Amino acid sequence: MRTFTTKAKMASLGIMAGLAIGLSAGAQAAPSVLQVKETAKSDYAKTKYPILMVHGWLGWSRIGNDSFNIDYWYQILPDMARNGSTVFAAQLSPANTTAYRGEQLITQVEDVLAITGKDKVNLIGHSHGGPTVLYVAATKPQYLASITGVAGTYHGSKVADDIQGNKLTKSAFNILGDYIIGPLIALAQSKPELGIDFDASMKSLSQTGSAAFNATVAKSAVAAGVLASSENCSKNLNSVDTKGVRYYSWTGVAQTTNLLDIDTILMQLGPLSYGNKDNDGMVSRCSAYIGQVIRDDYKLNHTDLANMMFGLTGLFAQDPVALYRQHANRLKLQGL
Repeated sequence: MRTFTTKAKMASLGIMAGLAIGLSAGAQAAPSVLQVKETAKSDYAKTKYPILMVHGWLGWSRIGNDSFNIDYWYQILPDMARNGSTVFAAQLSPANTTAYRGEQLITQVEDVLAITGKDKVNLIGHSHGGPTVLYVAATKPQYLASITGVAGTYHGSKVADDIQGNKLTKSAFNILGDYIIGPLIALAQSKPELGIDFDASMKSLSQTGSAAFNATVAKSAVAAGVLASSENCSKNLNSVDTKGVRYYSWTGVAQTTNLLDIDTILMQLGPLSYGNKDNDGMVSRCSAYIGQVIRDDYKLNHTDLANMMFGLTGLFAQDPVALYRQHANRLKLQGL
């Protein structure tokens, strides 16, 4: 059972202050890849290769500074580091095509390899970070030891299709994304050059766009049987591709988990689009399958699965921080 701490309450109230801190830091550009360092208290999560976490749509690495910040992966990276992981967070465009974000990610993978002296990395992608990671697997497989998708949009989200299919919602979202939300996220990280194309991001996230990506860029993953060719909801997938890269995934099937969380309203889009609750509020359960499906029924919604917005989840929900710590141990035991 998890509780909503006083610290988290203060952080929630200070979200706009955190954005202001990030914006005021514009004179000092943040690094493209963020390494989180903590004093290691155990080697439970000490993997052979470094771990690079890849945020999803409208995501970020860190907003703010070391004293006060809003991490996309709230508390997850420090916990992994305290348990021995060499862990980094990627900083990608909050809204753009999978290929655009994938090329940005390749550069940051190379940064991690240079920093650590290792020849491979373990990539963990949440939401749009899932297919973004798959882009790297298709173009630079020699860099990868493993891929993990968390609520990955491997077969897209019907929410994106529905928004794209309505002229009014498409125009409204494009204006918000291109001129307000996307630029604000980029500026708050002192990275206005990240590149925002909201309409292109929605096309990539749609079921139609995802099918095209899987049939072209990710066709080797489909051929290797680590990714289904269509959303057939089969978990009978291979866990290793022809290049020796190991694949894992997990997801959830909750929408409203904590009324104090600002994602509560947004997470109702999934049930509205799909007409059922077999989704995490954004992505259907089947869409997230890739490789070894660790579990597909966590009582966590789409943002909970990355512990976003200060770790607000349901009272009896699984602890997202523990899930990533345990997965790092899983990678360690596999020699990754």
